[in-house]
Amino acid sequence: MVTLGVADMTRAREFYERLGWRGQEVEETVFFQAGDMAVVLWGRDKLAADAGIEDQGANGFGGVCLAHNVRSRPEVDKVLNEATNAGAEITQAARKTFYGGYAGCFTDPDGHAWEVAYNPGIPLGRDGAIKLPDFGAS
Repeated sequence: MVTLGVADMTRAREFYERLGWRGQEVEETVFFQAGDMAVVLWGRDKLAADAGIEDQGANGFGGVCLAHNVRSRPEVDKVLNEATNAGAEITQAARKTFYGGYAGCFTDPDGHAWEVAYNPGIPLGRDGAIKLPDFGAS
């Protein structure tokens, strides 16, 4: 589960729903199923207090970049386009990567950084789940 502290729950939920996700609200928290994981939206101040940290505000980098892996280069472009249409800011245009893949980045309305990546070294399961390879194997 990845929890994102958001400044405006309505704005954040609408953004992710424009990406095609469907949320379930429980006690001022919105849960989205995302493949084999969940993304949760919670008030930024509540998340900071729960984590025992001082909130640095919605405009600063929160030190987190979430990755959304896809199956092809064209799918990277498609997802970045959908994000732009939903209101995201592209912070890094899609480009070839050092690991032989293709990736680009955007931020959502609360400044959370997302990478959309095609990585041929990390194939996706039929259900979209990521199973990391043994990086130590030759």
